[in-house]
Amino acid sequence: MKFTVATYGTEGDTRPLAELCRALMDAGHEAQLLADRATLHAARSLGVPCAPLSGDIRRALAPGESLGAVVGKRSGAQAAAKALASIANASTAAWMREVKTAAEGSDAVIMSALASFVGLSVAECLRIPAIGASMIPITPTREFASPFLRPGVVPGFLNRGSHTFVNDLIWRSFRRATNAARVDVCALAPRRRNWTDHPILYGVSRALLPRPADWPEQAYVCGQWTAPDEGLADWAPPAALAAFLEAGEAPIYVGFGSMAGFDNERLMRALIEAIGGRRALFYPGWSGADTSGLPSNFHVIGDTPHAWLFPRVSLVVHHGGAGTTHSATRAGKPSVVVPFAGDQSFWADRLHRLGVAAAAVDGNAPTGAAFARAIDFAAQGATRSRAQELGAAMREEDGLRTAVAALERLAAAGRELRAVGICPVNAHA
Repeated sequence: MKFTVATYGTEGDTRPLAELCRALMDAGHEAQLLADRATLHAARSLGVPCAPLSGDIRRALAPGESLGAVVGKRSGAQAAAKALASIANASTAAWMREVKTAAEGSDAVIMSALASFVGLSVAECLRIPAIGASMIPITPTREFASPFLRPGVVPGFLNRGSHTFVNDLIWRSFRRATNAARVDVCALAPRRRNWTDHPILYGVSRALLPRPADWPEQAYVCGQWTAPDEGLADWAPPAALAAFLEAGEAPIYVGFGSMAGFDNERLMRALIEAIGGRRALFYPGWSGADTSGLPSNFHVIGDTPHAWLFPRVSLVVHHGGAGTTHSATRAGKPSVVVPFAGDQSFWADRLHRLGVAAAAVDGNAPTGAAFARAIDFAAQGATRSRAQELGAAMREEDGLRTAVAALERLAAAGRELRAVGICPVNAHA
């Protein structure tokens, strides 16, 4: 079978899909990944055929740009939806042309993040299955509120409605550009309503998020999308990193991935105060943080596989992105979470409820005292034991195998529908 996978977002959006493509290829299928140019290095390292989509997500995250403006500002769902839509809407027509060309002859389109509405439209045009892929739980449920809303602000009886509200808010922000591209690129009629009936696979661990009892059958919770060795067979750490790790006790890891646009000077001052003389690793990521003034107990690193690094640290200080949240917990490590935007507060709350992290540190007003309390909580024996238990449970899951099996079933069902003249995509506008 042939699968075309399209996503648009940060490295945390692209990396799991690169792993999924690799798993599909290892199962004997063809797979191609389309994503932002700056996020494709994981696909290339895994030998996954890939191509860039138009746009520049890293620039959009820079201070003052559309998405950078909402990072760390406690912006609500509406502001975030508008910021995301401003990125997607500028490239929707180009994305639809690029994905449509790549998907010719495919058995299914797998779509994620900002490319979701494009992927749904292309699949409808080509009359092949459209299969969602996400690391964020967006299927409506009574068990928790939309992850794009701050935890605790929605009364429990409104949980399910909050998902529908946020999902429709996002659709309305994307609708005009999506419909224009549907007409111009795919010769499809405009849609009035959001898609709700297509299958969606979640690269999420049931240890972190048990499958809600009221989710429909087409919502699959697979487990984290990462290979057991995450491509580590041919990877070796830089000599300086290996020497630092060997020189003393396990360090604290500090890294905020693709996040940018926050007050990194204030954040780093607070972290340095809280960490004191303890050993620490710092990954600047996309933050643009100035590392020249870091004390000598901090060692600055480049992009390093989490599967290799996190088992060698004592705890993980991070932004609460789904990928880092899963990787830290999978390694059996407690977290200190500093959420800035999107679903990060949701994952921070999940880790707190599970007992492997203190309450989140406010990324908009971080203090040394807040970080110190969170680090002390992470160092407690009970916290570390709970993290080890969760990590062991996550390592029992095989998210990629589960996802590949589901994709094979869904694509085969799509072939059967096409054979009798039925379009696999729900095309009711």
